[in-house]
Amino acid sequence: MSETAAKQAGVCLVIGVGEGVGGAIAKAFAAEGHVVCLTRRARNLDQLEALADEIRAKGGVAHCFGCDARDEDETVALFDRIEAEIGPLEVVVFNIGANVRFSVVDTTARVFTKVWEMACFAGFLAGREAARVMLPRGRGTILFTGATASLRGREGFSAFAAAKSGLRALAQSLAREVGPSGLHVAHVVVDGAIDGNFTRANRTDVEGLLARDLILKPEEIAANYVWLHKQPRSAWTHEMDLRPWSETW
Repeated sequence: MSETAAKQAGVCLVIGVGEGVGGAIAKAFAAEGHVVCLTRRARNLDQLEALADEIRAKGGVAHCFGCDARDEDETVALFDRIEAEIGPLEVVVFNIGANVRFSVVDTTARVFTKVWEMACFAGFLAGREAARVMLPRGRGTILFTGATASLRGREGFSAFAAAKSGLRALAQSLAREVGPSGLHVAHVVVDGAIDGNFTRANRTDVEGLLARDLILKPEEIAANYVWLHKQPRSAWTHEMDLRPWSETW
């Protein structure tokens, strides 16, 4: 697929791309014909380029950017560069996790602040900049990846729960503000273990769990993001819960 042809489907920016959900989202939108822009911290660009090469090998169009999503100037510059050099953004996905576990007495101010910056403040910057470029066109989709912690805090996850709950509230406010102008904002609660390096490093039974559909598969999560973007505006979903059939609520 040529870049000119892909631009007809629009540009999709995924902020926070790793080997799991973020990478699967990028692949899914590329398969739908979008130009995909992949970002993560600059020190990890080699991993991004490998994913971009995989997308290109399948006929997709992909670009990689090093960006600290917590930095306002870098985030503004990223959006301006994509709009100027690649094309109008039709989809922006904020997918930074920052899942850490500390007891509350071991949670330093530095840890709490860093987690909030990564999982909440960076989401604000992404949502604000997406709205800035999309509002004049009256169209676009802004998607935020949430977690179980978006809805309820567990022991050991005070920083993560605070940040993800804040991101959820941000998504609600943003949806109410820009929805009437034609922008679709959705928050996806991913509730359960996800196949990937983290899960495989902490569990020995992943293959058996996958065979029984007991953990979430990144490609199936990603399919729902594409579906959200394609929803007609007469029946938009704002919040979607994704969990394995066996997961307790």
